[in-house]
Amino acid sequence: MGRIALLKPVHQTLYLGSFSLPGTCILMIDPFGRKISYLRVSVTDRCDFRCVYCMAEHMTFLPKAEVLSLEELDRLCSAFIGLGVKKLRLTGGEPLVRKNVMDGVRAAKEAGLRVKINTVALKGVNDDEVDTLVEWCGREGHDLTFIEVMPMGDIGGENRLDQYLPISLLRAQMARRWTLEESSERTGGPARYVRIKETGQRVGFITPLTHNFCESCNRVRVTCTGMLYMCLGQEDSADLRAPLRASESDALLIAAIEEAITRKPKGHDFMIDRRHQGPAVGRHMSVTGG
Repeated sequence: MGRIALLKPVHQTLYLGSFSLPGTCILMIDPFGRKISYLRVSVTDRCDFRCVYCMAEHMTFLPKAEVLSLEELDRLCSAFIGLGVKKLRLTGGEPLVRKNVMDGVRAAKEAGLRVKINTVALKGVNDDEVDTLVEWCGREGHDLTFIEVMPMGDIGGENRLDQYLPISLLRAQMARRWTLEESSERTGGPARYVRIKETGQRVGFITPLTHNFCESCNRVRVTCTGMLYMCLGQEDSADLRAPLRASESDALLIAAIEEAITRKPKGHDFMIDRRHQGPAVGRHMSVTGG
């Protein structure tokens, strides 16, 4: 299996979202029999926005020495691919703030790759923009996915319960203007899709709270510092940066990955109600990536 070569412009289309790798075999199976074939990698903890969802207004960002270099990210991703990963998605923070990623997006558009927009549904924040988003994505030819808010990280004075908009209510709101046609399409993730009859575009819904998707989870996440999280909603992790930097051989890295997969939990413990208004985990969404 060849390297991913993130430094080469032709491959920087990865920063746009995800890609699939044909011909790989599944070698990672967690304790619950789920095949791990999907890796989400954060390339930065930084962002040029201060959304009230994924980070606090006053954040302390990581020094450069703690962040994996592009060469290290290349090597880490290649190790996962060798272990059976078939889908790779690069995320942040905001991945576009990392140097040369704007060239990757340009190359992706020139190559004809489609863009998918992910939007966290926030009550009282963007619920009045739903129709505008659907209309804009339909006009531009982009897929759109709405995600329920997840209780991660202390965001200061904001209350997650006040932000929480169940997808069922959002769908009902959309149906007042748009014709939603049920679809059996799947993209390897937790989203369930409809087609908007008026635009022909695909709209997805991700429901970690009202209907979690843990039973079919096929993914793990690596932060920009090389911490592997086997579940977005749990704190257990594995340090991959240490074995990555300890040896030019991938033996230690692969051993650390394989051991971590044996600790993947059955699911997350996300809850938002009057008794559970604080974060389920301490780290911000911007640290782990979406």
